[in-house]
Amino acid sequence: MANHKATKKDTRQAAARRERNRYYGKTTRNAIRDLKEISDATAYADKLPNIISQIDKLAKRGIIHKNKAANLKSKLARKAATVAA
Repeated sequence: MANHKATKKDTRQAAARRERNRYYGKTTRNAIRDLKEISDATAYADKLPNIISQIDKLAKRGIIHKNKAANLKSKLARKAATVAA
């Protein structure tokens, strides 16, 4: 356990950040899962920009790596093309 006041505060801050990051990550994963279940092309196209924005925010905050964000967006865009077909 931490012995210094600053270390105790840092531990509290890290715990709060971890919870917040877990919330953002889980929310985005759920949104991606729901998007993948959509079979209507117009509905998919309507929701896709919001999901991409969420993914970009995760990468910007450092919750996920920028390459993982790029891979996720690429996969979703490819699925958009197949849903439309």
